[in-house]
Amino acid sequence: LTYSKPLRVTARLSQEGTVIQETELYIGDFPMMTNRGTLIINGSENALVNELTRSPGVYFTKEDKDKYKGHILPELGAWLEIILDTKRGNLQANIDRKGKVLATVLLKALGFDEKRIRAYYSFEVSPVTAENLIPHVGRRAAVPVQNGDQLLLAAGEQMQEEHVERLAAADLDSIKFVNPYIQKTLEDDQIDTQEDALRAVYHRLRPSDRASFAQMGEYLENLYFHPASYHLSTVGRFKVNRKLGIELQQKALYLADIVRTIRYLLQVPGNPVLIDEKDHLANKRVKLPGELAENALRTGLVRMARIARDKLSKYALDEKDTIRRIISTRTVQGAINQLFYTGRFSQFLEQTNPLTEITHKRRMSALGGGLTKRRAKIEVRDVHASHYSRICPIETPEGQNIGLITSLACYAKVNKHGFLVAPYRKVVKGKVTNEIVHLMADEEEEYKVAPATTAIGKNGRLLGERVEVRTGHEDMFLVPPEEVDFVGISPKALVGVSAALIPFLEHDDSNRALMGANMQRQSVPLLRPEAPYVGTGLERQAAMNSGMLLLAEEDGTVKEVDGRRIIVQKGRKTHEYALMNFERSNQDTVLYHRPVVSEGDKVKKGDLLADGPSSDHGELALGRNLLVGILPFEGYNYEDAIVISERIVREDLLDSLHIEEFEVKAEETKLGPEEITADIPNISKEDLKNLDENGVIRVGTVVRTGDILVGKITPKGESEPTPEEKIFRSIFGERARNVKNTSLRMVPVSGTAKVIRVKRFSRDQGDELDAGVNELVKVFVAQRKKISVGDKLAGRHGNKGVISTIRPVEDMPFLPDGTPLDIVLNPMGVPSRMNLGQVLEANLGWLA
Repeated sequence: LTYSKPLRVTARLSQEGTVIQETELYIGDFPMMTNRGTLIINGSENALVNELTRSPGVYFTKEDKDKYKGHILPELGAWLEIILDTKRGNLQANIDRKGKVLATVLLKALGFDEKRIRAYYSFEVSPVTAENLIPHVGRRAAVPVQNGDQLLLAAGEQMQEEHVERLAAADLDSIKFVNPYIQKTLEDDQIDTQEDALRAVYHRLRPSDRASFAQMGEYLENLYFHPASYHLSTVGRFKVNRKLGIELQQKALYLADIVRTIRYLLQVPGNPVLIDEKDHLANKRVKLPGELAENALRTGLVRMARIARDKLSKYALDEKDTIRRIISTRTVQGAINQLFYTGRFSQFLEQTNPLTEITHKRRMSALGGGLTKRRAKIEVRDVHASHYSRICPIETPEGQNIGLITSLACYAKVNKHGFLVAPYRKVVKGKVTNEIVHLMADEEEEYKVAPATTAIGKNGRLLGERVEVRTGHEDMFLVPPEEVDFVGISPKALVGVSAALIPFLEHDDSNRALMGANMQRQSVPLLRPEAPYVGTGLERQAAMNSGMLLLAEEDGTVKEVDGRRIIVQKGRKTHEYALMNFERSNQDTVLYHRPVVSEGDKVKKGDLLADGPSSDHGELALGRNLLVGILPFEGYNYEDAIVISERIVREDLLDSLHIEEFEVKAEETKLGPEEITADIPNISKEDLKNLDENGVIRVGTVVRTGDILVGKITPKGESEPTPEEKIFRSIFGERARNVKNTSLRMVPVSGTAKVIRVKRFSRDQGDELDAGVNELVKVFVAQRKKISVGDKLAGRHGNKGVISTIRPVEDMPFLPDGTPLDIVLNPMGVPSRMNLGQVLEANLGWLA
């Protein structure tokens, strides 16, 4: 089943202003998000991953040694690229990636003449002296140069050496010359009229088509300037306005956008600061699940409208036509299904422990839009300076997706335009205020920002005569406290949640920190979780925000607590909280609630009512606090192998519970229906003793490998029965049928397991089942797994290994007071891995 709501719209059919028909159309089922930020798709919990993609806007890049490019990138519509070739000295326009024309040809097609082009793309020389004019000999005047009534230089006339003295002697404030790249482009341009320019552009885009002047103009208008076919989006318009210094509102292009893009591009050669970095976060934005759903819905509606228009253009309306015949809603449902059911952003939710789930929801994917893990270069994957406090530089997969799948930093947010912003405390005249300002990556470069570790006095003033800051593309440098604009809020802001949970992170090599952050997400919830002695302070926040703990929704007094519910009373009103009781997660671990309040306790909104998996009184508890020794042990901890004490096994310190789901279907076959039954041929009564009369195992039964969970028989192909077989069947009835045993059996397990839940669905009882399925039985089996040789253990610093032996307590190394160690690690695993954090953690844990 899918948790969704029906999407309905009111459709109206009208002709020449007269409403013919109005009806409500069922578009399809739209999946809804739960209060934990997840989706339930086909009975399993899913998460929509955020997409990190290039933002629409205008970009200026250096393509190679001699070429610069200005690129207007829309959300929807044709691309426009203006290419400046410094070697040839001209500008070209690449229209919709279909053909190149000179940039002046495009401007002429849009209504400019040479006079306006020269005047607009000019530069001033001031003051007018011979020394200033000599470097510009050969340049052409953008506008007429006059001294009173005397014409010194006509518009477009080339300035020669003999003009220099005359111009310098005249009383002139400045002279405007045509930009040399524009002048060279005009010289290469052989087209004079707008009609010829339009024809040249149209011929490049549609070589085989013939069209009138009006049709060609309409085509170019629709290509870039019509909102229906060209959509910059709110974000794109924001970026274009910000970059080009204009204030326009329309989502389609204006002529001013193209004109100013060319002007900006002419300033780029010799000015590297103006060149945009593709991987800078100012040029990337995050598409959240809501926007992904909006885009999918828009795609479906556009297809639906196109089909409806085609039908209306082919057939004349008559009274028999209905809206349902004209509009096909399957395209909308198909687009929704493509996102939520088969799309790359809809992923099976990772629920191994609370940290796994919260990290999955904060994940961002750069894949898509032509970028694949095979084609992605190192520049795309690498950590960029703009990631600071926005994207975690540590947490990323180790495989082919490294650098392409990333996580949000601890305090990063996504603003209304989809850009990542980082929080900073504002500094006024050397004093740190409590005002928090969220800055985008490009905004941050305009200010002097001090790190969060900067010394601050009791009165909030920055200490020291000089403070280390960063700004723009420069390295760190020292300034007086009065010049500081912002200061970081926390050193943890640099990294994501998983990395922020690693104590002494700064003493670990980045590669090992990456492993430590990733392996915390692999931790299996223990039966007896224990909060860490050595933490970073983020354990409570991580657990509380994971969605797996039960928190009070309002103030009140606990009235009743049992294994199924907690009742909180406020005045005459009561609020009942249902507890999860041994539910199965997507990764076969256990989801449960363990009450931490008692009857009569007073609680406030947001207080903890019940712990979840891997939590201890509201703190994230991914493992156990064990006494560790870093020393050789008879070769048993060679090559990262781990020696553990028998005490860990005996006291169930690392025991975990796992729930597996088994299902069996009774389907309709060509030879007849399959049947779920306890009447199975050639099976002893001993093997059937735990099945009920319907052939399904009883809840509470202890099962072993090979035990029957659900009895099922399937018809076999049979030939025409002989007279003897007919008599045999008439006497023994159904038992003599030719069927085979296809019962569901328990898979191999170590030891025993227990059946904790059985669910049975039948078409006869009105349950919705797949086509051809008459019955479906699901059996949930729980197994308690003890730690054993071959299991993997890991710390938070990337120090991982496999258990090689479990030794008696009396054989373990011991402390001077006789306390035996719980676990022995190899000392060779520390210096070469450069993760000294584990040694510091062990020392601090010893004090605890």
